[in-house]
Amino acid sequence: MSRPRRTARRGGFRLRVLGLASLVLAVAIGVALVAQRALMLEQLEHQVEATLEQERDELASLAGGVDPRTGEPFGGDVEAIFRVFMERNVPVRDETYLAIVDGRPYLSTQPAPVDLVERRGFVERIGRITRGERGDLDTPEGPVRYIAVPLADADGETRGVFVIAQLTARDRDQIDAHTRASALVAAGILAVATLLAWVLAGRLLRPVRDLTETARTISETDLSGRIPVRGDDEIAELARTFNEMLDRLAVGFETQRAFIDDAGHELRTPITVIRGQLELMGDDPEERREVMAIVDAELDRMSRIVEDLLVLAKAEQRDFLRPEQVELSDLTTDLFVKAQALGDRDWRLVATAEGDAVLDPQRMTQAVLNLARNAVEHAPVHSTISIGSATEGDTLRFWVHDTGPTIEESERARIFERFSRGGRRRGGEGAGLGLSIVRAIAESHGGRVELRPGDAGGNHFEIVLPGVVVTHDDGTAPHAPGPGSGGDTDDRTVEVTT
Repeated sequence: MSRPRRTARRGGFRLRVLGLASLVLAVAIGVALVAQRALMLEQLEHQVEATLEQERDELASLAGGVDPRTGEPFGGDVEAIFRVFMERNVPVRDETYLAIVDGRPYLSTQPAPVDLVERRGFVERIGRITRGERGDLDTPEGPVRYIAVPLADADGETRGVFVIAQLTARDRDQIDAHTRASALVAAGILAVATLLAWVLAGRLLRPVRDLTETARTISETDLSGRIPVRGDDEIAELARTFNEMLDRLAVGFETQRAFIDDAGHELRTPITVIRGQLELMGDDPEERREVMAIVDAELDRMSRIVEDLLVLAKAEQRDFLRPEQVELSDLTTDLFVKAQALGDRDWRLVATAEGDAVLDPQRMTQAVLNLARNAVEHAPVHSTISIGSATEGDTLRFWVHDTGPTIEESERARIFERFSRGGRRRGGEGAGLGLSIVRAIAESHGGRVELRPGDAGGNHFEIVLPGVVVTHDDGTAPHAPGPGSGGDTDDRTVEVTT
């Protein structure tokens, strides 16, 4: 029972990402606005303090000077000091002066942004201080920062107190208004940025949606869908990786399908033969022996077919080859010795390459012996079959040459296909997989297999493997001539006749 497919809410991931990003950005903007307001309030406090300090210093400087009306020092005349100071100094915005003499208001700024005279409790308390004082005062007009400076007469007794007050409500309101305006602008920018990010995120996530849609269209019978790759970022790398995965799956499914089709196609005949022979088998011992011989032969053929199909299936896997460095002369000689056991033919080792090569010796032995078996099956008894190897630069060549009937040119293109029995191969006992295995092994080594008619008739099968020969220290690779190359053979070329 298949599970119901879950359908993702469209835009859900994009909404979560943008929602989280917008939340983080909104919190950051809020923190920035709070920090900005606190900084502006702190600057306001410093500015007010600086203004009050300046006014106090000016008052102190005036008290130590002379009365401009008499030209004499003030001499502790606090009324004159207060009067001259207020005549000469104009309060800045939201600033007010209050002069208290003998505990009673003497002079004050008119009109005042904040009426300190009406705050009798404050006037009575400040009028009795003997040391300077600064502080904050709550008024109906708003918070006030003040500094009180006591002045003494000629006898050293405190007779007056001068209060310099600064109303900060208006500046605070301006700061709050600026903060609100900044918040509105930031909110608008956040909204526009979120909208643009939503659109851009949709474009950036398009490959992910394509991946999802492609994954939904994939089935065991259709692996053709691919995701278009745009750019060279992480999303593009994800699309590339997904496409590569589909390529591997397609190869795997195709290999599996080919294996099943080939196995079903080729095993059907021996199974039918076995079933027919068993159904017709009588009780005669001789007849039973003949039937069992046929059954054994068909079972052997089925076993070989299965083994060949498994080899072709494994050729698509990464661990199909186990390359190692091998000595070519020994490998070629070993191939020649093993091939002689395949049939009674005139076997000849015509050339052996010298030096080393990096390849899978077992798979290469399998490929060359398949070529030799193919020659034995289709070349007449006592005909000549030649085996050899040679190198050209870093390219290695193995060949098997027989003197049997020449394969027609029209058959050469498809003779390496599975279950091919064209031309001279008709009537053979094999399943038509041997040459397919040769091609698979050659291609797994990065090479190819070639077929051409021999110079004197017959067929010349050659496995060409580029880039496998290990060069000498001087950068050169050994070379041994092959058949038909012209010229006499040197001491690296041998000819053995059996």
